[in-house]
Amino acid sequence: MDRFARENLTEWKRILAYWEKFSPDYQRGGFHGQVNYDNQPVLDASRSIILISRILWTFSLAYRHFHRRRYLVLADRAYHYLYNHFRDTKNGGVYWSVTAAGVPLETRKQLYGHAFAIYGLSEYYAASKFKPALDFAQELFQTVDKHGYDAEKGGYFEAFGPSWETVDDLILSKMPWNKSQNTHLHIIEAFTNLYRVWPDALLKKRVVHLTDAFMEKLVSPETYRLRLFFDRDWQPKDETISYGHDIEASWLLWETAEVLNDHERSQKVKQLCIKMAEAACTGLGEDGALDYEFDPAANHRNHERSWWVLAEQMVGFYNAYELTGESHYKDKSLKSWEFIKKYVMDTQKGDWFGTVKPDLTPVRNAKVSFWKCPYHNSRACYEIVRRLEK
Repeated sequence: MDRFARENLTEWKRILAYWEKFSPDYQRGGFHGQVNYDNQPVLDASRSIILISRILWTFSLAYRHFHRRRYLVLADRAYHYLYNHFRDTKNGGVYWSVTAAGVPLETRKQLYGHAFAIYGLSEYYAASKFKPALDFAQELFQTVDKHGYDAEKGGYFEAFGPSWETVDDLILSKMPWNKSQNTHLHIIEAFTNLYRVWPDALLKKRVVHLTDAFMEKLVSPETYRLRLFFDRDWQPKDETISYGHDIEASWLLWETAEVLNDHERSQKVKQLCIKMAEAACTGLGEDGALDYEFDPAANHRNHERSWWVLAEQMVGFYNAYELTGESHYKDKSLKSWEFIKKYVMDTQKGDWFGTVKPDLTPVRNAKVSFWKCPYHNSRACYEIVRRLEK
């Protein structure tokens, strides 16, 4: 096995071992909502649909790849907790968060959260063949499409109230903008994964629609960068450059094109993905890591390095290498990995640091939290292993 793949395989197992040891809550069920830097659980921390869904996805994929029963046991645990505590049996959909005791807390309907629930459930079904998990994923797709799809203007709205009523407080968006690239990116990611196990005609139609929306609306035809926020009419409302989202989208969109298997559309997506990867290169420092973002309005560049950005750039640049054959992209992926090994892996406490400051010192924040999950880094390791095992 290639050294790059071998090292990623080893790291993938190390990440899984960390989450297997420190994240399950064996007293109250499910998984801790927060584990601090010293690997002690914060017992009163709320639990997010993001965390539970990404844990579900992570251990489902791990079981599919390694066929080790303990990974399926953890995936089962995540599935049942999600189903029993996050599912809104009255209004449909899933809650944004629950308390440490598993009681609904933030009951708004955030489409970003629904996307990850679908992503995790579809992967769990692929691993377990447990039909109720597929039924739940189908139910969530139908609910999201019924309430969230904009039949007039296209795309999906950002969020709704507990009963799917219109609201102004959108959490992830900049008010009053009600569409975002971030939510759309993870909806297409989730719908693509669901389509792999459920080739439904309407689902395919929506995946095609979202692919075209990225090519026509979400990605700037001038800069080949994602535009972050929009009004309902798709008028862009923010010029901030998110280097991590640009490089992440550059390979996720290609993944969707491969699943759709539409040659003509795939060629268009391929060219777009290459141009997005090329544009993202402007965010690289001399050390090979992408900065977090750049705000042209304030002329401010955030030089922090984030764990999830590093994970996505390693995959995104390798994907660009596969699409183009240009060795400088492979070099950028390898340099990403070297940065991760040197500055992002926490060899003392386990897993990865969430943030590395511009002076290359780590920020010792929580290892498990509302947003800090095993999805970006374990997926990056898997993707490198998968691509080099071909």
